Amino acid sequence: MPELLEARNLCKSYATPGGSPLRILNGVTLSLAAGDAISIIGPSGTGKSTLLYILGALEPPTSGDVTLDGRNPFILSDKDVSAFRNREVGFVFQDHCLLPQCTVLENVLIPTMVGASETDSESRAKQLLDQVGLSHRLDHRPSELSGGEKQRVSIARAMIRNPKLLLCDEPTGNLDRHTATQVADLLLEMNRASKTILVVVTHSAELASRFPKVFELVEGQLQAK
Repeated sequence: MPELLEARNLCKSYATPGGSPLRILNGVTLSLAAGDAISIIGPSGTGKSTLLYILGALEPPTSGDVTLDGRNPFILSDKDVSAFRNREVGFVFQDHCLLPQCTVLENVLIPTMVGASETDSESRAKQLLDQVGLSHRLDHRPSELSGGEKQRVSIARAMIRNPKLLLCDEPTGNLDRHTATQVADLLLEMNRASKTILVVVTHSAELASRFPKVFELVEGQLQAK
């Protein structure tokens, strides 16, 4: 199967008060096909989240290239790169980032507020919420949900536009072991059903081991485990 996501020689450095740049990524290269699922492990500060943000077009690399389905988001205008992220990439963070004033259904629909018909979007949202086991919670607010339920809502929200790439930053970091296992099961099920590329960064060796491919970020480079 041809590669859908290509990262070539990604480097990322940040300026420091002393003048010498701090290099976080040092030539990361990664090729993934539709349906691939990988985990990336490594201690805090090694650049896992930075790599994730570059792959998701949230932050540009200092050098190197990223393409998703043949498109390089970093050559697009600000408006077009925002549309690219909205259509092609789903994000799940450690903190679910749900809007407290919105219902479960409304939270899932947030990414569809531009570019999709309301009827189709609501039908898709309800289907996803049924898939994650929350069809009985459509009108509830985030404050009425458990931590695991909130994270399942965020997964449904991330999948609402049928993204080619699903990026998860410590998706089980705030969950107990049993709930973390359920969330991992759900992510892998979504990956198998949709053929979305799934990339998860985590401190958890237990979560990482669930994935067909495991990488470790060491001195700014990815190493297969």
